[in-house]
Amino acid sequence: MFAVGLTGGIGSGKSTVADLFAARGVTLVDTDLIAHRVTAPNGVAMAAISAQFGPEFVAADGSMDRTRMRTLVFGDEAARKRLEAITHPLIRSETEREMREARGAYVMAVVPLLVESGTWKTRVERVLTVDCSVETQIARVMRRNGFTREQVLAIIARQATREARLAAADDIVANDGATLESLEQEVEALHQKYLRLAHARA
Repeated sequence: MFAVGLTGGIGSGKSTVADLFAARGVTLVDTDLIAHRVTAPNGVAMAAISAQFGPEFVAADGSMDRTRMRTLVFGDEAARKRLEAITHPLIRSETEREMREARGAYVMAVVPLLVESGTWKTRVERVLTVDCSVETQIARVMRRNGFTREQVLAIIARQATREARLAAADDIVANDGATLESLEQEVEALHQKYLRLAHARA
């Protein structure tokens, strides 16, 4: 099936754009949701996480203690790689299963770390980047999550640069002061474009 990869930095508005595609009947495969599912209570990654990191990283409900794990991996590169070695293969296999089972003219994979992963460009026909300035990212995440400016900058520093995401893009949605109405128009135009491309390939 024709596949589009949707990406963007934290606070770029990619979830809003993804929801607009979903409203048009497009099947979304969200790697963040899948990551949460594999580390949820009784998730397929939990036994390995408990064995690798210890029971203190398992919350009372059996899910991964996200706050504790986030604190650890932000300051410890080796720990982050150990966590990714557990979760990434599980996320990838689940993502591929959902994409295979998707219905409709095309499927959209929502992948925050599409550029960083290095393999997604070969797994989708088009890459759609939701773009905005770093200052807009900072303001949105501080307002949404209650993070400090320093916390947001630390997250941004761990992600691909704005330039790298733009370089990887086949299509771009500019979301610096865009209204919902203007986003709707951009998404509708892209949706029609992807329908044409999908039908041409079928």
